[in-house]
Amino acid sequence: MTLLYLAILALVQGVTEFLPVSSSGHLILLPKLLGTPDQGLALDVAVHVGTLGAVCLYFRQDVARALRGAAQLARGQLASPEAFLALCLIVATIPVMAVGLVLQLTGWIDLMRSVAVIGWAMILFGVVLYIADKRGPETRTAPGWTLRHAIIFGLWQVVALIPGTSRSGIVITGARALGYARHDAAKLSMLMSIPTILASGALLSLDVIGHADWALLRDAAIAALIAFTAALAALALMMRLLRSVSFTPYVIYRIALGLVLLGVAYG
Repeated sequence: MTLLYLAILALVQGVTEFLPVSSSGHLILLPKLLGTPDQGLALDVAVHVGTLGAVCLYFRQDVARALRGAAQLARGQLASPEAFLALCLIVATIPVMAVGLVLQLTGWIDLMRSVAVIGWAMILFGVVLYIADKRGPETRTAPGWTLRHAIIFGLWQVVALIPGTSRSGIVITGARALGYARHDAAKLSMLMSIPTILASGALLSLDVIGHADWALLRDAAIAALIAFTAALAALALMMRLLRSVSFTPYVIYRIALGLVLLGVAYG
């Protein structure tokens, strides 16, 4: 695989993984635009590792708190804010892991990976995000996250198993509907992405082990590094903009891309 294609793939994945615009929609469209085959599972794992590193670095203080909390949970200590944060992240991740595993084992996940499904999901959930963002108050903050809301966020995250929905976008939608401020909604969505990406990356890695060669590992390392850099830049920009800008620009982009995908699907 050429360095140019690796760079394009990693940049697209890195930039779109945490923005509410659906990385899957972009990755489906990319090979069609460039006339190239699917990149394969090994590179999927690589770019996920890159984006995981970016979110862990950007939210390193919160990640450190969650890790301390996880250690406290393992010792049966539940009273500290760190332990509660870790518990909420675990609870919010269980639904998508359970449903995702069922879809993967039954093969239903592949049946949904069509350009038409992604196009409709981009438009529909873009509109839902717009309504939640416009109507939702900004009265809650990330430190006020409750276990009940963690369960609700986890159920919203299951919807993201529909390709084109956007994992970050649907969690932000749920958070805004519950009244979380934009910046805090995005922050909670990003923190929830860590265990989710770890779980999905581990599942993909099971299919990759034993099939990788040195050339592929080299390509994977390059893709991971570029994805890390792109994701870190995209995260920093979005979190800064959300202090003064709504999610409307992302909604407009989602609808435009959704229309393009529907044109591809039905054209």
